[in-house]
Amino acid sequence: MPDESTIWTKLNGIFMNVLDLDSVDLTRTTTAADIPEWDSVAHVQLMIAVEKTFGFRMRTGEIAALSNVGDLMDMIAARATK
Repeated sequence: MPDESTIWTKLNGIFMNVLDLDSVDLTRTTTAADIPEWDSVAHVQLMIAVEKTFGFRMRTGEIAALSNVGDLMDMIAARATK
């Protein structure tokens, strides 16, 4: 299971890659409203990239329950296998 620093590093990379950004400043309170490139299509791509990167699957209801990056971070910390 990766430590919190590793998760943040990987998450930042995922967001920059999927959203085609040169940099991103994710915090626990970051939401799609904070990043113009984070639309509904990008959201699906982000979740798929998270699943592949961290080695677990999310259910649709779990994804819908995420309200910010902090919630995603907590899910990854609890379930990541890579």
